[in-house]
Amino acid sequence: METILCQTEAGICRITLNRPDKLNPLSRLMMQELSQAFEAAADPAVRAVVLTGTGRAFSAGADLRGGIQPGGDLGAALEELYNPLVLAMRSLPKPIIGAVNGICAGAACNLALACDIVLAARSAVFIEVFARIGLVPDAGGTFFLPRAIGTPRALAACLLTEEITAQQALDWGMIWQVVDDAALPDAAQSLAARLAQGPTLAYAAIKQAMLASGSNSLAAQLQMEADLQRGLGRSADFAEGVGAFLAKRPAEFTGH
Repeated sequence: METILCQTEAGICRITLNRPDKLNPLSRLMMQELSQAFEAAADPAVRAVVLTGTGRAFSAGADLRGGIQPGGDLGAALEELYNPLVLAMRSLPKPIIGAVNGICAGAACNLALACDIVLAARSAVFIEVFARIGLVPDAGGTFFLPRAIGTPRALAACLLTEEITAQQALDWGMIWQVVDDAALPDAAQSLAARLAQGPTLAYAAIKQAMLASGSNSLAAQLQMEADLQRGLGRSADFAEGVGAFLAKRPAEFTGH
């Protein structure tokens, strides 16, 4: 691939935006390659995913010098490239860790929010820059942000386009954890390794149930829990988990 790196090892698929000289802009090619990488992450051998960027930025957002131009059909670009990727990330039945380094702006900010667990370097900043160029937040921004930090803060962030520091993002509930810059790669790798050794089917069910809860009624959510639990109760991981608990030993989950 030309614009990203994608490597799978020990059950972890590491996807890295890799145009550091340009702050990893989201070009058409990069979006296509990201979609290919997440398709590859559906492989049963992959049990956790890390999404990050090289250099001084996670990504500065859409590539305004490489195809995103006034007068074009931006909605078509979203329908073709961005929306399918966001939906693929949210429906992927395994945890995705966003490791945000440096600038995380525009659509890239919202791709980070589409991850299941977000770690940020202490120097990282999140910016919903769309209004600066006369656009509405896309790539799920109007969905993810108000659910994470509430409508008042989400509106202010998008209308004012001010930087949200990593510490602010943590305090507001937008991300999971802030770590020192130098510690970010190891922190993300350690978390991914932990998840890759866990009960993959249960993680998939947890993700499915949590994402459905915002639109389900209580009765529908209770039924979903029952249906998911019915399947998990027959899994090898559940048998292993119970056996390990009773034997007072660490569980060795296989993801089956």
